[in-house]
Amino acid sequence: MDAPEIADRQNPVRESFCYFLIGLDGKPFVIHDAARDPRTREHPSVGPMHIGAWAGFPLLSPDGDVLGSFCVIDDAPRTWSQGDLTTLETLARSVSAELHLRQSLEAAERILRHTAELARSLQAGLLPPVLHPVAGLDVAASYLPASSGATSGVEVGGDFYDLFAIRGGAHAAVLGDVCGKGVEAAKVTALARYTVRANATRPLPPAALLSELNAAMLDQRAPRFLTAVYTAFRLTTTGLAGRISLAGHPPALIRRADGRVEELGAPGTLLGVVKDVELTDVRFRLAPGDLLLLYTDGACEARPRPGRAPGSGQLVFGEVELAAALAGTTGLDAAATVESISSALAAHHDGWASDDTALLALRLPTPLGPVARYR
Repeated sequence: MDAPEIADRQNPVRESFCYFLIGLDGKPFVIHDAARDPRTREHPSVGPMHIGAWAGFPLLSPDGDVLGSFCVIDDAPRTWSQGDLTTLETLARSVSAELHLRQSLEAAERILRHTAELARSLQAGLLPPVLHPVAGLDVAASYLPASSGATSGVEVGGDFYDLFAIRGGAHAAVLGDVCGKGVEAAKVTALARYTVRANATRPLPPAALLSELNAAMLDQRAPRFLTAVYTAFRLTTTGLAGRISLAGHPPALIRRADGRVEELGAPGTLLGVVKDVELTDVRFRLAPGDLLLLYTDGACEARPRPGRAPGSGQLVFGEVELAAALAGTTGLDAAATVESISSALAAHHDGWASDDTALLALRLPTPLGPVARYR
């Protein structure tokens, strides 16, 4: 057909034979002599389109709706053989199956996009929308979800952090990691974060507060366990004084003003498994220029993208590498420190995070005084 333009290759429905297939319950429409058959001899396209014979099979949806037709036209009358019709039927079924697969793929992609949006929204709801500013303290945090393909699907992660004021002008910071992902993990994350906030209104030291969280998880029959680090602190005339407790969580890190990095915290029992947990309060102090880093295990168990060897030759970006990365940020403020560590992790795993990663940094500025910028 001499019709290079799309508009020239189209015609009104009334000029097509394809509509004959509607209402035939999936059966074919076969014409051996279009000019003589009473069903088509008055059709307006028989003459202009030189239709001598026509045979078509419907393209069907899984529900049996006619989506289109697979048809052939002969410009002269002919008797379609059984072989002709069997071939057409086979081709029509193949095309119908392909259409169904493409529709299913499009539907699945829409659902996946919607699920991803819901997961991002839910994750955002489990993190502080704006990190609570603390006068006289430089604070920053970041959250990086596990990369798509690193998990079984697009699911909300279990890492969370929070920073808030407590009794007597003091403040508290908490960071946790719930086992697994998805709705069950999100339930435990919400339970943990809001239980911690509620119990922080009472004069409880960190270990006692985490013990209360453990009891709440057992009472609520939380479906997942979690690890957590909680610290309560106050600013003094010479710096910052606080206590910290670890519940199955990696130790916190302190970057001193001179670049030395120290581990902080005593090992403790993870939460949500046993009634009697062993947790310890550890006292610490920060002087001007010192920085406290809390993190989840995504920052100390980072692995390279599958199939790619890390440039350093080290398979796992572990606690030693994290401490070295922190030491390399000496002199940087909290936001720049978090950004530098995130960049070091990204360089190791090539932007493919095998686990969720949360970072929370608290730094005493030099000299002491109000900090104008928070992140």
